Amino acid sequence: MISDSDRHKAIELIRGARETGARLKPSCEELSISVRTFERWIKDGDVKRDGRPMAERPKPANSLSEDEKQLVLDIVNLPEYASQPPSEIVPDLADKGVYIASESTFYRILREKKLQNHRGLNRRSCSKTPTTHIAKAPNKVWTWDITWLPGHILGLYFKLYLIIDIFSRRIVGWEVWEEETEKHASELIKRTVLREGIKGDIWIRRGFDPLILHQDNGSPMKGATFQATLQSLGIERSYSRPRVSNDNPYSESSFKTLKYRPTFPTKGFKDIYAARAWVSEFVYWYNEEHHHSGIGFVTPSQRHNGEAELIRAKRIEVYQQARERHPERLSRGIRNWSLPTEVYLNPEKKYDSKHVISAVSR
Repeated sequence: MISDSDRHKAIELIRGARETGARLKPSCEELSISVRTFERWIKDGDVKRDGRPMAERPKPANSLSEDEKQLVLDIVNLPEYASQPPSEIVPDLADKGVYIASESTFYRILREKKLQNHRGLNRRSCSKTPTTHIAKAPNKVWTWDITWLPGHILGLYFKLYLIIDIFSRRIVGWEVWEEETEKHASELIKRTVLREGIKGDIWIRRGFDPLILHQDNGSPMKGATFQATLQSLGIERSYSRPRVSNDNPYSESSFKTLKYRPTFPTKGFKDIYAARAWVSEFVYWYNEEHHHSGIGFVTPSQRHNGEAELIRAKRIEVYQQARERHPERLSRGIRNWSLPTEVYLNPEKKYDSKHVISAVSR
């Protein structure tokens, strides 16, 4: 049952969220209540007490007694069972002709007593929370990966190395090789940093945030040569979680766009030179002609070079003039041409300053 103070606090939070433009349903879901519950609380313009009857539930007939629960606790804490989970203890007791409770009951009692913790000497398994990176300008967060391009012979593939700036979505670096090596990756990142005019070590000494390079856990990304290259360039490394497929979404999205282009040779490339020529044409189209939906339908190069705001202002002016000519056709206002001011990599629902790395322009 929710207390009156908690109910008042929830109502104030929802009202405050709605005043800033949030919709009612997502606001209620964030606090784990339904829209109907919120409406019942504020019925007739006043906060109402929850009128649902609070009935006392009868104790189940098959529940364990306190003595039986204590017996379960005594058993799981015996020396021979202290490092074993209930899934191991219950079968062993059955082999000895003993039955006290089911395996799920063992687990439930341990949870109630806050004893369902890691048991044994092996390391506790854990799921690492992804680090959130925030880019507010170009050349603050890059992401890169390698994809395979099919050759004309079955089993032959060429390796495309591709670096994306997540703020502008611009392909800032690429190369095609016949193999995956940390040497090729190191040379690519050096040339890309030089082309973009990034001086990582100088920036860091002057108080700027370092360039962040996000990648998966492949051997070219983990190699000692590549690691040393990043360190010498003053680039901060970021890695995807093992066996998590969506920690590098910008690179994966660009690969899908590449392989679903109408001109992509589904029967494979004749040789590595044909692959490089096709990728060069794709990169030009992607950077210079492709209106990207994630950046307000401007091209990645326009966003990267700072032209997007001028384009946005011109679009607004065109639409406002159209509305003045035909107000009945745009009675609800003009199209929203706003541009994202921040781009997140692996955004968390609630940000903690300890886990957020801000890649901002100072």
